[in-house]
Amino acid sequence: MSTIKSIIQEICPQAVFQETENAPVQVRLQAAELAKLLKPLREDAALQFDYLEDLVGMDFGEKLGVIYRLYSTVHNHRIIIECQAESRQEPELPTLSHIWAIANFYEREVFDFFGIHFIGHPDMRRLFLRSDHVGYPLRKDYDPASNPLKLDAECLPDDTSVYVDHDGKTQIEGHTLFEKDEYVVNIGPQHPATHGVLHFQVSLQGEIVKKVDVHCGYIHRGIEKMCESMTYPQTLAMTDRLDYLSAHQNRHALCACIEDAMGMEVPRRAQYIRVLMDELSRIQSHLLFYATFCMDLGALTPFFYGFRDREKILNIFEDTTGGRLIQNYNVIGGVARDLHPDFIKKTREFVEYLPGVLKEYHDVFTNNVIFRQRSKGIGLLSREQALSFGITGPTARASNLACDVRKHNPYSIYSEVLFKEVLYKNGDCLDRYMVRMDEIEQSLSIISQLLDKIPQGDYCAKTKPVIKLPEGRFFKSVETARGEFGVFIESRGEKYPYRLKFHPPCLPLVSVVDTLASGNKIADLITIGASLDYVVPDIDR
Repeated sequence: MSTIKSIIQEICPQAVFQETENAPVQVRLQAAELAKLLKPLREDAALQFDYLEDLVGMDFGEKLGVIYRLYSTVHNHRIIIECQAESRQEPELPTLSHIWAIANFYEREVFDFFGIHFIGHPDMRRLFLRSDHVGYPLRKDYDPASNPLKLDAECLPDDTSVYVDHDGKTQIEGHTLFEKDEYVVNIGPQHPATHGVLHFQVSLQGEIVKKVDVHCGYIHRGIEKMCESMTYPQTLAMTDRLDYLSAHQNRHALCACIEDAMGMEVPRRAQYIRVLMDELSRIQSHLLFYATFCMDLGALTPFFYGFRDREKILNIFEDTTGGRLIQNYNVIGGVARDLHPDFIKKTREFVEYLPGVLKEYHDVFTNNVIFRQRSKGIGLLSREQALSFGITGPTARASNLACDVRKHNPYSIYSEVLFKEVLYKNGDCLDRYMVRMDEIEQSLSIISQLLDKIPQGDYCAKTKPVIKLPEGRFFKSVETARGEFGVFIESRGEKYPYRLKFHPPCLPLVSVVDTLASGNKIADLITIGASLDYVVPDIDR
């Protein structure tokens, strides 16, 4: 930590450090100083912050700005940087997009909701909202009445933008993403292969993909803005509407963030129950991945296999939680109710049943020569690219990037169970498929270790009727079926969060589609998208 501080102070003498016990280095910088520090953060041998964990837009009151969370996979250290724009009327900050590829999408998101322009960004368009949207919704002074409901079918141009060129001065209007003579096809927003309401504009040369432009926001619901007017228990319901296949895990992250901020100790029984539900969620999500992945490639029989076996987990969920897809079981302090009397019996039966069926899965699809030809060597993602795009979860581990939060930053009782972090090396569609299939076996192992050890006791700690977090910034992340899901809370000591930011694993996944698909055939785009396993509500929020 002292080395990091000394290097930053040498480059940026006016840097202001905030000392927090057992926390990453936190520093406040001016925009000019941040620009000087960007390259050393990534390239200095003593720093090597190769992973941009998150980029949180903030309305600080008088000024707008960003909180950056950076991580070094080489040295296993973190830094949190706060940077405020000089002007609230025309806020500007330097871009990070030339250093970390994922900053391209993260900065577009901040521009969309806060209006901060990033100097040098190659494509400063809105990412989620319509191009004619008035104002920036996550600013505290935003007026919702400035955007009346539009019921007309007016078609808005998708190829215009106003952004600042790399010289930091030139304003370019009417930027054209595609040339006039390019052949562009639209996939989505209503298309089975987009796995949700997602729109790809695909430029083609014959069958070969030249470029994919992603259009998000078709089901954006302003969840983070809604949370600012909700009490902390009320915000829990929002997590179920993000990645609905990881509803247990998403809610676990928000509960854990609030509990850590309160200094609350969760009962051991509740911790066991949470991990059991998380791993069952991981299995049912990977089974759905198997089913839809096979269907996208034209194999209908495995589709029914996957759904048949996923139903067994949903039945187990329904007994205890009352829900099948949407789960509202985790609460602040533990879980909402105790396990159903048949939970252990049914779960053990499922754990004994599934391994035999997985062999059949591999016989009918994994070893199929057509599947091998359509997945091996397709959509190659290197480890370095995964880092630059902020990819986590099975997609990153298929590129030999060890990033499992359960292993590298254990939470709940994950440090007490034995399991293997599944890693593959090729980073293609086949490896992304195999990681998920192998992770099913690891999750079965975790569940088997815990079933006979569930302790007696309370399933939820007592909480006050009104929950107020102390002033400060709090962050917690968990490993969902698609990668690291994080929760950032800025508290001003009230019963409502001043800022609540969800860090979704699926936005980085969709940001890399253009890189993976370019140079491949359009049929490969379907395979690539299916192998990434993104869930659109998690992207849009």
